[in-house]
Amino acid sequence: MQGQPPSPIGRTVMLTTVALLAFAANSVLSRLALGQQALDAASFTEIRLLSGAVVLYVLLSVRTKRWTYPAAGSWSATLMLFIYAGTFSYAYNTLETGTGALILFGAVQMTMILLTLMAGNRLHGMEWLGVTMAFSGFVYLVLPGVGAPSWSGFLLMAVAGVAWGIYTLKGRDSKQPLQETTGNFVRTLPLLAVLAIVAIGQAHYSVKGVLLAVLSGGIASGIGYAIWYMALAGLSSALAAVVQLLVPVIAALGGVVFVSEAVSLRLLVSAGLILGGILAVVLGKTWSAGKKQYAGE
Repeated sequence: MQGQPPSPIGRTVMLTTVALLAFAANSVLSRLALGQQALDAASFTEIRLLSGAVVLYVLLSVRTKRWTYPAAGSWSATLMLFIYAGTFSYAYNTLETGTGALILFGAVQMTMILLTLMAGNRLHGMEWLGVTMAFSGFVYLVLPGVGAPSWSGFLLMAVAGVAWGIYTLKGRDSKQPLQETTGNFVRTLPLLAVLAIVAIGQAHYSVKGVLLAVLSGGIASGIGYAIWYMALAGLSSALAAVVQLLVPVIAALGGVVFVSEAVSLRLLVSAGLILGGILAVVLGKTWSAGKKQYAGE
């Protein structure tokens, strides 16, 4: 007797869980490779994006039964993807797993909030409270003292978060997410060639480092992003934003288990402020939208 197919809700939960684990795995795999100097940051970036491009191209070609150049996507989105991947790799030379993931996803959400403000949308009381909390968490995280991350690592990961936030907004209304993601990854190849030439003097490899980069690019990034797009079909925008706040928590646990990192009090307090603040913004926005809809009825 064959088992019943999963319900739409069950399928969405399963896909979302796998995608979040893939996002967190990127931080763990990067830290394992870069923190232990198994691979240099430029080479990690090159192998990661190349592996992602290959896996996505194969997935797209099998799905469409056509082996042609993926014309979807854009050069502006590709540039954001390249900046994100490069600064992400260099940041993890100094940042611990959970700290890096917290800065990254905090910066992603803050970027999307700020761009919403710049587009002319107003924030309400609960949303402003959330922004203030999140910003306070960032300030506390980088205050001088024991446990504070390096400024270079913080700034690089913040840039990665800004780039990923812009990249996410560019693909928010995508009608062909797999095609566009594949096209963006494939377009990074000439940029990777330039990076390889510029950073050739710092290149060093190991079997472990290359394997970690391939897993990060081909599995956690390539397949992970494809699964996330599938999950988004069953998630509201607010819920999609909220569930991503679990990634720094999962990444921090992964850092403890796989990289033997300690979770500091500073990280816990900062995480509470940043993630709590972003959650307040998302819930405040949802509440405001519901209030407007009710008033209009």
